[in-house]
Amino acid sequence: MPPSLTLTAIPGIPLVAPGDPLARILHDCAQAAGMAFQTGDVLVIAQKIVSKSENQYMDLRDITPSARAREIAAVVDKDPRFVEAVLQESAEVVRYQKNVLIVEHRIGIVMANAGIDQSNIDHSGGRENILLLPHDPDASAERLRTELMTLSGADIAVIINDSSGRPWRNGIVGIAIGAAGLTSLQDLRGEPDLFGRRLEVTESATADELASAASLVQGQGSQGAPAVLIRGFAPPRADAPRPARALVRERRIDMFR
Repeated sequence: MPPSLTLTAIPGIPLVAPGDPLARILHDCAQAAGMAFQTGDVLVIAQKIVSKSENQYMDLRDITPSARAREIAAVVDKDPRFVEAVLQESAEVVRYQKNVLIVEHRIGIVMANAGIDQSNIDHSGGRENILLLPHDPDASAERLRTELMTLSGADIAVIINDSSGRPWRNGIVGIAIGAAGLTSLQDLRGEPDLFGRRLEVTESATADELASAASLVQGQGSQGAPAVLIRGFAPPRADAPRPARALVRERRIDMFR
């Protein structure tokens, strides 16, 4: 049979609140939909519901901006309190101009606003909530995978994805910020091409490709499809599992900084 993938959103996932048993919710919703997890499945989970379950909220009313935050905010035209939150989550400010603030997140990913979000978040009661990335996305993915394997008895992989821009290209795509149970970066060097020539430099960002594909199903707005089940994925070869942090390019070879 020719290779193929199926990507299906798990229906019925409720709004997630801090402390909710996310693995149990995902497992039960998949079961109810006739989508019981099977060995070899890849489950892609939107960062937002992971962060919500881990209570990665901050309230802008509780943040006092520093002089540096006020200085940058005046240029980027953003709330100084929001900029302060970005700085607290960042290892380095990479670039900024009007409406754009690019930083290196403390986990190494270079992205806009340190991945902090204000959309699809409850702001009732006068709260000015923002949502941060999980503290350690790879650890979150590993924990969810372990819990889901215990619940289902199936050996699955888990990817936590988020939307991000890219150098050279307009628009955002889904990327893997956390992963467990698969090789996020496939090293294909030494493999033969179609004509038997050895590949010299090729590495495949497998987890990013799966994350981006799932993002098409999840949507970017009000679709309410935060978890996507991928079936049919067969890695090129059995490399040892590598977490999503393997996808972060070392600064010494990052030509954009």
